[in-house]
Amino acid sequence: MKYKLIHKTEYKYAEAVNNYHSLVCLTPRMLPDQLCQDFSIKITPEPAQICERVDFYGNTTHYFSLHSPHKTLTVLTTAIVERLKERTGSLFIPSSVTSREARERLTSDRAMKVSFLEYTLPSPLVKWDAEIRAYAGDCFDDEAPLYDCIARLCAKIYREFKFMPDFTTVNTPIKEVLAAKKGVCQDFSHLAIACIRSFGFAARYVSGYLETLPPPGKPKLQGSDASHAWISVFIPDYGWCDFDPTNNVVPGERHIVTAWGRDYSDVPPLKGIIFSYGKHTLSVEVDVIPV
Repeated sequence: MKYKLIHKTEYKYAEAVNNYHSLVCLTPRMLPDQLCQDFSIKITPEPAQICERVDFYGNTTHYFSLHSPHKTLTVLTTAIVERLKERTGSLFIPSSVTSREARERLTSDRAMKVSFLEYTLPSPLVKWDAEIRAYAGDCFDDEAPLYDCIARLCAKIYREFKFMPDFTTVNTPIKEVLAAKKGVCQDFSHLAIACIRSFGFAARYVSGYLETLPPPGKPKLQGSDASHAWISVFIPDYGWCDFDPTNNVVPGERHIVTAWGRDYSDVPPLKGIIFSYGKHTLSVEVDVIPV
């Protein structure tokens, strides 16, 4: 599948902003099964310079700053991305490495432990306690394949939580999400990662896009797609395996990877510092268009 991605972010300020610094993390990653064939970024008002960088996790970011008064800021990114199928055509075979074997490898193999340390420890938005570990307790069995345990956890979150936009913010604690049983993809991913790390496994946060399909017989609404989030778990001798707890599916051709990190705080689409005062409004429009 080949897609055209359009991501438009617009800020409108009640009072003029004189200085603004921002980091944009919206460039799709180059992966064995994903090719980013074109990417462009347009910022209005136009900054003097846009600097491309690669962060600690290998994500491509763009830094820019504005130093003239403005009351509207628009960041428009476009990309052409191709998602590839397995060239062999073989079906995906889940790993049979058990939870016990995976945990022992992650604790006894020093090189492996150091390599994945940041994905096993608490991070700014992913922390856990006995209650969160207990929530996932019936999903993890030391003698069962770790892959199956993660799949059970994602299925449980999918069954028991209600997708409700605007109920939470990116700063809502996981414990509040667990108590309310409501949230969005970022919340469900953070909860899943907290549960997985509480049992000693390595899990990372993946941001990107998901092509949404309109109801049968209905046209797709432009701007109706949104940024998406899911998780990836490291299984020794197998590698990183992706799971989407929001939809209880294994990410495939319709999932497009932008970036990954410990949690959302590592990979927000835009992260900025404003030198001004007064209120502002934010609007985001995303299109994932098959081409």
